[in-house]
Amino acid sequence: MDFAFDARTEELRARLLAFMDEYVYPAEPVAEEQRAALASPWDTPAVVGELKAEARRQGLWNLFLPDTEYGAGLTNLQYAPLAEITGRSPHLAPTATNCAAPDTGNMEVLAQFADDQQKKQWLEPLLAGEIRSAFAMTEPDVASSDATNITTHIERDGDEYVVTGRKWYISGAMNPDCKIFIVMGKTDPDGADIRRQQSMILVPRDTPGVTVRRAMQVFGYEDHSHGGHAEVVFDHARVPVTNLIGEEGGGFAIAQARLGPGRIHHCMRLIGMAERAIELMCRRAVSRTAFGKALAQQGVVQNWIADARVTVEQLRLLVLKTAWLMDTVGNKGAHTEIQAIKIATPRAVVGILDRAIQLHGAGGVSQDFPLAELYASARTLMLADGPDEVHQRSLARRELKKYL
Repeated sequence: MDFAFDARTEELRARLLAFMDEYVYPAEPVAEEQRAALASPWDTPAVVGELKAEARRQGLWNLFLPDTEYGAGLTNLQYAPLAEITGRSPHLAPTATNCAAPDTGNMEVLAQFADDQQKKQWLEPLLAGEIRSAFAMTEPDVASSDATNITTHIERDGDEYVVTGRKWYISGAMNPDCKIFIVMGKTDPDGADIRRQQSMILVPRDTPGVTVRRAMQVFGYEDHSHGGHAEVVFDHARVPVTNLIGEEGGGFAIAQARLGPGRIHHCMRLIGMAERAIELMCRRAVSRTAFGKALAQQGVVQNWIADARVTVEQLRLLVLKTAWLMDTVGNKGAHTEIQAIKIATPRAVVGILDRAIQLHGAGGVSQDFPLAELYASARTLMLADGPDEVHQRSLARRELKKYL
């Protein structure tokens, strides 16, 4: 089996690694300093705009989109090692390269399902990095991993749709550059087919009746660099019928199409987070002394580092296999593997980060190292895009079906 990447991937990897070393890592403390001086913590530090301009100049832009009309034209297998690299600085690198969630998923939805006018109005400025977006699905009052539970109403009234509902943990919505919401709601709540009740609709942020109520914390973090995770209320917000994405009743299918790539992108970046943690563990171990010898000489520390390396190599192979299957047999053909990486990757990376924090002692839970914030992000991904238990249930049913 040939484990080498193709020439284009290797060339992009080299350029992206150099971009990280020369621009992204040095910008991490600068971004924090600039954010502290901003009038609002939700505003974007100037250095982020500088990173975006440099990434675009170097052709490290929209790498996630396989469609050459809009993106770099890379396959999932080609994009996987690039997303891993950006995951080493998850609060800067994805944004700098215009490959940050939730914009990536929203751009994929618009590229696949939007009409020409919707693409011109919303997709083009998103592709250019001129605006940000949010995906409004999760609700506080229902188990939103089951899309059939969604209670937000999208009701037709003449030439308009009226959107009413309450969403929360809407990523990116606190960022003032977030100009558009893709809202999941029900246009036919009493329909016989529970998977045809939902629709998706475009709701501009400045629509009367739309209120970004508050920022939701994640393990105490407000996640400013990601644009926060907001509670958003839609109180009879009216938009033209032309804002519907696709057809009425198509929301569930669109959501499934959106989540496949989204899950693998998260897992790719998680591996990069794990690599950053291993690097920090090793640097700490060789530079810190306790009880008369370097931490690197302590057997338990060596075990942690060895186990972390083995785990990352296993995860990477599973993610690359999944990416290859998505390219060759499609998302449906890779369903088992997509669920497998969604279950395995966050759980394992949380374990690696936990050991890295332990190795750093009090510093590990402080703001002086990125580990605590990385841990919060990784742990959250055991819930995002569906809790692990939902994927385990589905995966087990698929396995059991072979024997029934």
